[in-house]
Amino acid sequence: MRKMWHKKLSNALKGWGISLIVALLVATSIKSAIADWNDIPSGSMMPTILIGDRIFVNKLAYDLKVPYTSFHLKKWSDPSRGDIVVFYSPQDAKRMIKRVVGLPGDTLALHQNKLLINGRFVTYGPLAREFLDQTQPDQYSNHVFFNEKLPGQEHAVMLTPARPSLNTFEPVTIPAGRYFMLGDNRDNSADSRFFGLVDRKLIVGRATRVVISRDGSFWHPRWSRFFKKLS
Repeated sequence: MRKMWHKKLSNALKGWGISLIVALLVATSIKSAIADWNDIPSGSMMPTILIGDRIFVNKLAYDLKVPYTSFHLKKWSDPSRGDIVVFYSPQDAKRMIKRVVGLPGDTLALHQNKLLINGRFVTYGPLAREFLDQTQPDQYSNHVFFNEKLPGQEHAVMLTPARPSLNTFEPVTIPAGRYFMLGDNRDNSADSRFFGLVDRKLIVGRATRVVISRDGSFWHPRWSRFFKKLS
């Protein structure tokens, strides 16, 4: 009798174990190939993305990959200029989030933090108040904010004039299948100026929205940023 009871219990546990493994595989496959989130630990994309934001990443924005790999099953589009993308650094495979500013075939240069795309300077204008209001008041005196008008896309940038940075580089022609990434916090961002161009296959997906945001801890939510669309 006892042996029969042990056998039934063992079979039940095996059944539950298999079900649990299948459920975990399905859940992680979705996270790997369809949708994910990215927690933001640094200010390299300020003022667009803040430290403490949790960002939704659409992994189906450009293609469908085999779960747990970078192998493409199907590709339907490529990143556009101005897209905020998650990718693996070509330097150390660290997962990063930056903005696409240079596309395959472009010639890109930077002169004192002013972008030149295909020989023409990008134009800049005043930044909307909504971005300034979410920046700490003590940073106003240290930073300068602009609206950078990329072809087909406008977005916020933040400069720190007193901070030494790589704010100038000679024209670079981007080959096929490569992309040039920059952080919106131009003087405090490790991006393609340092680790080079990013291969298309290293791009994980497009960051589209802030899911939740916390100022320092779980107990200090930034309610106004919940579900905020990124641009």
